[in-house]
Amino acid sequence: MEIGEEDRADFLEWLGPDTSAIVFTLLHHPVDLARASAVSRSWRTFVIANQFSKIQCLRVCPEVSNFTGIEASSSGSDVKEDVGPSAAAEWENQNRYHRVYMHLCHSLFLPYSSRDCIIRCIGASSTDNFPEESIENTLEPIDHVEMSLSYWSSGGQRDPSFPECLVYMLHSDLCVIDEIKIQPFKAFFQYGDPIYSAQYVRFRMGYPKFPLCPEQFVSDESEGQRTADDNYIWTYTSPEFSMVQEYVPQSFKLPHAVLCIGGVVKIELLGRVQKQAMDGLYYICVSHVQILGNPLSRELAVGPRENGVVLEYQPEPRRSNVGRCDLVGDDERSPSKWHNFATIIWQSGTGRGMGWNQALLRRLLFGPPLQLEDEGEAA
Repeated sequence: MEIGEEDRADFLEWLGPDTSAIVFTLLHHPVDLARASAVSRSWRTFVIANQFSKIQCLRVCPEVSNFTGIEASSSGSDVKEDVGPSAAAEWENQNRYHRVYMHLCHSLFLPYSSRDCIIRCIGASSTDNFPEESIENTLEPIDHVEMSLSYWSSGGQRDPSFPECLVYMLHSDLCVIDEIKIQPFKAFFQYGDPIYSAQYVRFRMGYPKFPLCPEQFVSDESEGQRTADDNYIWTYTSPEFSMVQEYVPQSFKLPHAVLCIGGVVKIELLGRVQKQAMDGLYYICVSHVQILGNPLSRELAVGPRENGVVLEYQPEPRRSNVGRCDLVGDDERSPSKWHNFATIIWQSGTGRGMGWNQALLRRLLFGPPLQLEDEGEAA
């Protein structure tokens, strides 16, 4: 029997908006939501108006609640008919939110294999001997690089509760992080082979309040200046994890996969357990760090605003994302490939870390040369 137009009905009308909303929230995958929104105009309107795409994102990563807005180019399509100018603008705004959150949700559901998301070091709260014991050394998976040791060492402290931190920049503005690995350093050249681990670790993720340019990263002059909390907005803070005083890579699984909004991770090292016999001071030393997860598409980015942070969708990926000043070719310029060469330059000759060695190093790493006068002409 053929069903006439008068016999057809939309279950949204049968159930009403409240019960229908409960039914739609049972859709847990973005593909299912996309199919539902394609059934009819009324279903699509219902999906967009109730922000079910954002609800799906929040279910996967609660950190999505930190976004205060959406920025994306208007497609000029799917405009509702028979509405006034203000209603049309509001509908287009809701439609834009839906498109961007659907794109984000799809990215969150894509299968992936965890990889190290660190692209470069921002800085350490302190360094005992720079650059020999710089944070850059923590990017190397081994303790020896050619004839040099490779580890980071904090400055010495008499108070064993004095904290330290290491701050890293990730490959993308948006990374899903599920695990962090830290290996303490074992000083085999000291009596008893002491291991300079921390007592506890805690992790913060977020974005810088102001763009970070290459010259503000790891250097003797800027040591510790970019590690303070007032430089960042932290959108996630982990619980504290206990470290063991063992010379092994220690894995710290987060309670859930965390969306790092802004691409900055701060590792807080809390409490000291090992005193150096030579000076009687407590130190923390780290051999290697990995921040494991999945960088999301560069079409998705974040932008700090006065009232918070917005989620940006740009079909043409930007060369420079939040907090990154002209960082061209990040994927090709891995810090682990450069820091050994940098150390050689800093350590060469009697002019270590000065003059033309410093100019050459900064030119190779950051691009534009420093204009230094010849010593003879300056005289």
